[in-house]
Amino acid sequence: MSKLRLAAPCNIDSIVDGPGLRIVVWTQGCPHHCPFCHNPQTQSYEDGFEADSDEIVKFIQASHLQSGITLSGGEPFEQPLALMPIAQAAIELGLNVWAYSGYTYEEIIADENKFALLKLVDVLVDGRFVNDLKHYKLRFKGSSNQRIIDVKKSLAEHQVILSTYDEVNQQLGS
Repeated sequence: MSKLRLAAPCNIDSIVDGPGLRIVVWTQGCPHHCPFCHNPQTQSYEDGFEADSDEIVKFIQASHLQSGITLSGGEPFEQPLALMPIAQAAIELGLNVWAYSGYTYEEIIADENKFALLKLVDVLVDGRFVNDLKHYKLRFKGSSNQRIIDVKKSLAEHQVILSTYDEVNQQLGS
């Protein structure tokens, strides 16, 4: 059992935090403090509440309509070890795992614990939100500097491979 800090109870039925119907795990605490952040209430490390990863796993196991989970926040890669059993349980249930991070892929792979969580993620939306690069037609990301990365292909090819989910965004000139 791992303890983690959450910003809110898990959200079931999200359709904007990745494809399909998703469960979102909202982590609390973020070092990036991006101006005009979509979730500024998740930045403080003191707010939110403590939860057991086992309880979140049970919640995911009891949900039946979702196609995946999304790790968001806050900054999920600030709590990688506590999120690993949650991501592993999702994989075992046949769910895909997305993560949103203000860290870049390169920053994540440079840190042993963050990298351990990344290896359990299917798709990473990386990079800090930049309000001047915001475009409301962007799909699954907030600003055009962010990348939607196919993690499994990127790890196999030792370079960043964008997900096909970013194709619509590329057509917008991002």
